[in-house]
Amino acid sequence: MTDGETDDADFERLTLAAADGDRAAIEALLERMLPDLRAYVRLRTGPLIRRHEAHSDIVQSICREILTHADRFQHPTEGAFRRWLFTTALRKLSNKRDHLVAERRDVGRKETEDASDIALMAAYARVATPSQHAAVREDLERGEAAMESRTEEERSLIVLSRIVGCSRNEIAEEMGITSGAVRMRLHRALAKLAIALGEDDGEPGAIDR
Repeated sequence: MTDGETDDADFERLTLAAADGDRAAIEALLERMLPDLRAYVRLRTGPLIRRHEAHSDIVQSICREILTHADRFQHPTEGAFRRWLFTTALRKLSNKRDHLVAERRDVGRKETEDASDIALMAAYARVATPSQHAAVREDLERGEAAMESRTEEERSLIVLSRIVGCSRNEIAEEMGITSGAVRMRLHRALAKLAIALGEDDGEPGAIDR
């Protein structure tokens, strides 16, 4: 059995246990997905939220909510757990944004740097092409700014494909478009991101899933 097969079997074991209410299994799943969750939060957090809230605080809040409502996870597959996790994250970010807009607060940026950027970059590597990795590693904010320059649809396509790991069909169902439209629009979005990262002739990478 290869390492990948071992990991898949272990993940399946954990999701089965989590669906049976095993809190330790959910904690283990969260630990495994933490780099992807951190990348998702950083790429989906707009400037308004960043001025008021640290990424690490948002991630911890999402994990607490998942653990608090552990009984809601009843579908023992990796895809189901990922959808539950990232749906919770998106709702948390949306609620925070709505709250800040309503309050019109301007309290200055509180964010502190997270020391575990190596794991974060492993998740970001699925967004950038190999030739872009060094540049993004040198300046996380540059990569995040490039994502912010994309439209909401482009950000959603890139994050769902590269960070959440959804298939084209899953993205199509989530966004209410066809699988063919996902392929075409994702290709364009990745090409634009490559240009924003300084790779005018860069290949956006394989998008078949």
